[in-house]
Amino acid sequence: MSRTHSSPRLLFTCLSLAALVTLSGCGAIVVGGAAATTAVVATDRRTAGEQVEDKAIVLKVENEMRNLFADTQNLRINAYSYAGQVLLLGDVPTAQDKQRAGEAAAKVEKVRRVVNELRVGDITPVSVRTNDTWLSSKVRTTLINTKDVPFRTINVTTERGIVYLQGRVTQDEADRAGIATAGVSGINKVVKLFDIVSPESLLQPTSSAPIEEPNLQSTNNTTDTAPQTGDVQAMPVQ
Repeated sequence: MSRTHSSPRLLFTCLSLAALVTLSGCGAIVVGGAAATTAVVATDRRTAGEQVEDKAIVLKVENEMRNLFADTQNLRINAYSYAGQVLLLGDVPTAQDKQRAGEAAAKVEKVRRVVNELRVGDITPVSVRTNDTWLSSKVRTTLINTKDVPFRTINVTTERGIVYLQGRVTQDEADRAGIATAGVSGINKVVKLFDIVSPESLLQPTSSAPIEEPNLQSTNNTTDTAPQTGDVQAMPVQ
């Protein structure tokens, strides 16, 4: 008798827990106060379509690099994309190779801008790259623990001690993220490659929120050094 009653009760408890877990994974997590005008939405602010496009862009750019360079032993090219902005990092033998890589990336479908930060020289040692990975982890942890910074929508990439930040943020959020990152020990420089949006746009549905794109270049342009472009900001570190 007791076994007959306990089974439905156990089943109900399990279903309830499953529902709570499912619901907790849906929607955005709001960090901060209850006021919608000041809350930070802790989720990726790209649409699902943009996130899929970015993954496709990276695959296409990497394929272009393989087709462009027959000898891959003397170079290292990594591509990162956020909302169609492609960041190229790594090492190539010549300045001509750097230019060719940037031009090829700019021709990939859906790419709206290329930030070409490829370094001309020998391949970066594994020890340096390992340290870069560690620095990126430290920066991500710092951003998670920094108030009013939407860390889930910020991509962190480190190359030879230089940290590159990509994401869709307001100007205040960009400033906070940059200052917090600059305070992490071991970093040589912080380069902000953010898409700056208005606070009002974040209160609108994702599908219709207007995106401000100040001073964006055409997809045929590449930037040799990030600090020279209008909406790219390099910060000193502590």
